[in-house]
Amino acid sequence: MNINEIEGGVCAPVGFRANGVHCGIRKNKIKKDFALIVSDVRASAAGVYTTNLVKGAPVLVTKRHLSDGYAQAIIVNSGNANTCNADGVEIAEGMCAMVERACGISAYDVAVASTGVIGQKLDLSPMLAHIDELCAGLGDNSRAAAEAIMTTDTVSKEVAVEFTIDGKKCRIGGIAKGVGMVCPNMATNLIFLSTDVAIAPDMLRKALSDDVKGSFNMLSVDGDQSTNDTCLILANGLAGNKLIQGRGGAYNRFIKALGYCTVKLCKMLAKDGEGATKLIECAVSGAKSLKAARTVCKSVIKSSLVKAAMFGADANWGRVLCAIGYSGADVDVHAIDVKFVSRAGQVKVCEDGHGLDFSEELAKKVLSEDEITIGIDLKSGNFRATAWGCDLTYDYVKINGDYRT
Repeated sequence: MNINEIEGGVCAPVGFRANGVHCGIRKNKIKKDFALIVSDVRASAAGVYTTNLVKGAPVLVTKRHLSDGYAQAIIVNSGNANTCNADGVEIAEGMCAMVERACGISAYDVAVASTGVIGQKLDLSPMLAHIDELCAGLGDNSRAAAEAIMTTDTVSKEVAVEFTIDGKKCRIGGIAKGVGMVCPNMATNLIFLSTDVAIAPDMLRKALSDDVKGSFNMLSVDGDQSTNDTCLILANGLAGNKLIQGRGGAYNRFIKALGYCTVKLCKMLAKDGEGATKLIECAVSGAKSLKAARTVCKSVIKSSLVKAAMFGADANWGRVLCAIGYSGADVDVHAIDVKFVSRAGQVKVCEDGHGLDFSEELAKKVLSEDEITIGIDLKSGNFRATAWGCDLTYDYVKINGDYRT
């Protein structure tokens, strides 16, 4: 199956338009803070959300609006999470009502998301003053929407691919934000995906919920889970393929393309982690089960000591073994191999649970690159998994030390 990357982000699929503007939630007038994504027709919709007991009001409203399996628009603000507010649900519903008034889309067919500071009241006034501008500018503006959902992100994140189902050209596109408070059990921060594939709501839900287990669930920046994590996908069917209503070849092609997009976004999110200088990938093979492989991956990628070692380009492989040992996974600690890999080469540092003589000079070069893979072979089975994270730097503390103020 050929999957080709294309331009266009969330607007790449047929029938999707987007826009992003500055409305005044953020004090910095050059930063966009208000975004809208619209499908030309009502679309199958699915979402996965934070499992944090403290949930932002937009999560509660979006889950209710998507309960029938359909939606047509997503409205988003950044700069304020609308979480832990007494009037939070009223405000989130008000944002959806804005879309109905300005765009003619039923408020119940609108998903809503917010991101930013927790515990501060969100005023609808700035958004009400700019909703007409936002709607009027809807078009091929994926980049503007991607910029408008950013908080501490340093770059916007977009992806789009093209593939075929039933001989029809199909596309999936997406935008994402989230470089801090990233260690979810479903998705990360805010991710919005669009596709022109025709797929029934129940199959779309299955595709997304299965996908995140090996993509966004395997992502960690700092081990903290957000209150507003939301990953949404709209499928409007305008590609013209036969409606996917069950498993089979067409469904398999769709999930493969979806996985390509979500993994691509995972890497972008991890590489832009707050204060990060390096993308760290942990690739585990030889596990007794998929659960064990994923558990080991996540434990290593979350380890503050491993992350700090990667920042310092220090081949301290003992920290990797330590993270494997306390992960809770069923592993034979006397059968573990570890290597560090990057564009500068690779260096094997551990075999059968014991250290090897290696060139510190080469290891320094390998770990000085901006993308590093920690390769782990458990040599106990046939299962494998991959997780993504970043190094831990001085700047992470600086960013989060005064985030609210």
